[in-house]
Amino acid sequence: MRKEQNYKWDGISLGVCYYPEHWDPSIWREDLRRMKANGIGTVRIGEFAWSKVEPREGEFTYEFFDSFLELAQEEQMKVIFGTPTATPPAWLTEKYPEVLNCRKDGAPLHHGMRRHYNYNSPKYQELSARIVEKIAQHYAGHPCVVGWQIDNEFNCEENEFYSKSDDDAFRAFLMEKYTTLDALNENWGTAFWNQTYTDWREVHIPRTTISDDCNPHQKLDYIRFISQSTIRFCKMQSEILRKYKKPGDFITTNGLFGHLDNHRMMDECLDVYTYDSYPNFAFALGEDPKDPDNLNDRRWSRNLSETRSVCRHFGIMEQQSGANGWVSKMEAPAPKPGQMMLWAMQSIAHGADYVSFFRWRTANMGTEMYWHGILDYDSRDNRKLEEVNRIWRRTQAISAAGGAAYVASFGLLKDYDNLWDTEADVWHGRLAWQSEQGIFAAAQLSHTPMDMVYLTDSLEARELEKYRVLVYPHPVILDERRAALLKQYVESGGTLIIGARAGQKEICGRCASAPMPGPLADLTGTDVREFTLIGPADDASVMEWDGKTLEAGIFSDVLALRDGQDGASPVQAESGGTLPGSGRSRVLAVYGSNYYKGEPALIETRAGKGRVLHFGGTFTRQNALAFLEYTKAASPWSSVVQLPEDCELAVRAKGSRRYLFVLNYTKENRVIRLERVMTDLDTAHEVQGEVTLPPYGTKVYEWEEQEA
Repeated sequence: MRKEQNYKWDGISLGVCYYPEHWDPSIWREDLRRMKANGIGTVRIGEFAWSKVEPREGEFTYEFFDSFLELAQEEQMKVIFGTPTATPPAWLTEKYPEVLNCRKDGAPLHHGMRRHYNYNSPKYQELSARIVEKIAQHYAGHPCVVGWQIDNEFNCEENEFYSKSDDDAFRAFLMEKYTTLDALNENWGTAFWNQTYTDWREVHIPRTTISDDCNPHQKLDYIRFISQSTIRFCKMQSEILRKYKKPGDFITTNGLFGHLDNHRMMDECLDVYTYDSYPNFAFALGEDPKDPDNLNDRRWSRNLSETRSVCRHFGIMEQQSGANGWVSKMEAPAPKPGQMMLWAMQSIAHGADYVSFFRWRTANMGTEMYWHGILDYDSRDNRKLEEVNRIWRRTQAISAAGGAAYVASFGLLKDYDNLWDTEADVWHGRLAWQSEQGIFAAAQLSHTPMDMVYLTDSLEARELEKYRVLVYPHPVILDERRAALLKQYVESGGTLIIGARAGQKEICGRCASAPMPGPLADLTGTDVREFTLIGPADDASVMEWDGKTLEAGIFSDVLALRDGQDGASPVQAESGGTLPGSGRSRVLAVYGSNYYKGEPALIETRAGKGRVLHFGGTFTRQNALAFLEYTKAASPWSSVVQLPEDCELAVRAKGSRRYLFVLNYTKENRVIRLERVMTDLDTAHEVQGEVTLPPYGTKVYEWEEQEA
């Protein structure tokens, strides 16, 4: 059972990121008053300001932040204080170069950017613990401090570490995990290409090789090691802060980055999680905003769903408020009028009860001087500040939705072993990414709210049972424990959908000797007799299902019933008849192309009160929608509201109250139709029928759900 989060915001509130070290103290009070006048009640400070407290080694001074906190208290502003370990000072990296991260070839990084340290340096751990202790001792008791942010965006910019400290720590990690070299050699398959180790001193982190590749099983363990190292560093700080923080104050960190078990970090270190949301990155990352198939900024709802899987009631530490870009990379345009509101409401619709904008003033120097905040270089009032004021008024109007839970129609299953294997195995990565994007797009366009659900070690079957449908696209790595959990879910009445390559690998990343779907075979009643990637010379893979021709994706597992019970032809079984000798399985769809045309592509098997759908292909928008419709998960709110595809729908619930969020991502008017009487929370008036949303417009409605 996952641990309950220790902190939730009361209602819905706004904040902003502020850097007093960037500005003359003479303007601090004016800034705080302008913030307050526009509904901002909390500021985050300190996460890059180590030298303001320890300008030289062992010399501590507190006057700078004492002055700011005194002013914040006078202006009745709340403060989230950041620990400054993301940017070690120059005196530290110059005197102790062993704290620096290195490139894969061993060349050290140098001072001048951020996140250039490594988690495993004993000296950096020592000095980080000391600065966190000093800051917490001095500032934690201050009445305006309400929360603590640890570091900043763990594993952002760089999530691979190659220092000598990391090499030593990785070896210790492996010795603890495997105990003997024989066990390591077996799990890493070192007999291949003569990689066998005979002494622990021969075992290293991945290093530069031909084509810069390495043993994939070594890389999988290396990613696990990075996650453990990151969490250990975070936990060290969290334990210090807990000694000093006031009752009711929270500990968090921000971002959601790779090579990190964010769920474990949440459970072991934090009280609440915060995410940094920059929807315009969709354009900076190469999506064509004019391509109707691209979801663009709407795609950030996927990231918010991911965050919600870590922490049901989360916050946003950095919400985009301006154009984005470093002087060296990344370019994203300014939000258009209405988009700041749209993106803030996108976050709130997905479960955020605190939204903090990045940043108050745009920096006029440094790498992020094109990363614009609410105020531009001239500090004048502008349309962005006016929009923040409107967002504040909106959050006051919808404050009753604070603390309400996001309501999902189905769950997308994930786990860290498979997530990290997608980096060690590009075949797996291609399947997983395309299928997840296809499922997400189908859910969005059909207005079928979804949760992401991670199969963590602490998850219990009863936590899965609230979902009528779960999709586990490609559980390539699968063990008996997870298979047993899924069996319990299905037999208690759930519907499980799995895709190609399920059960192909063991936990170490080696391919299993047993037929796919491996540990799930007893539950699915299926067998994979042949499999292939769809190559450029192949016809597109399709399946025939219920009289329709549907995409089958980029990989095909050719399915059969287990134990040779496949005597009925696929065509006979397609009509819905039970396969002879099975009693519980039937073929729903067959392949319609390539050399395996007519062979089973989709088999449904009953187990207990539930069922499993074993799909041999990969998921696309088209076939994912077909699965949602077949399982009756699609469009669960169609009797409540009708809306076009390019608007998003989300529902949050608290007791019998329901809060309907409608978000228009287009630059055109969009008409929705409310099928029942609801209260428009902006006007407090009851409405029904057609409503026009302006470009980038949003609406929040409330109604009471009658008990069945």
